[in-house]
Amino acid sequence: MAHAAPAPGGRTARTGTSGLPDVFSARAHRVASVAVPIVLGLVYGYWAAANRRSGGEITGWNLLFGFVTAAAFIVLYVAVRWVAERTIREVHAILWASFAGGAFGFLYSQTDKTVLRSALMGLVIGAVFFAVLFYRYYTHEDAQGRRIG
Repeated sequence: MAHAAPAPGGRTARTGTSGLPDVFSARAHRVASVAVPIVLGLVYGYWAAANRRSGGEITGWNLLFGFVTAAAFIVLYVAVRWVAERTIREVHAILWASFAGGAFGFLYSQTDKTVLRSALMGLVIGAVFFAVLFYRYYTHEDAQGRRIG
């Protein structure tokens, strides 16, 4: 089946840096850049508080712990996102891997496991994240960090 070729001067889809059509408006991207860290932080804070209370009753201290954990997560997430955008792919992958490993290790430590086991689990998760992210950035960026194709 044949398709018509686009006519010169016709309508073209707005594309992002990846070359794919950008279906969301600039406003939607701005809203998401604020909403995503907040939602992730609240989920993370709830998860940490739930791990800490081990299925027991919810107390005021438990709520405070959850909100403080959420605030710390949000600040760290935004800082890592800001710094990682400005670095080369190796450092970019290391930053996100260390963030993910540290976040997982902290959650794991709230389950009354030993510090050594929590650190080991955080290192394992961080190493897996590094391998996956480095591969992704290596295959989707040139040496200067510009996205390709």
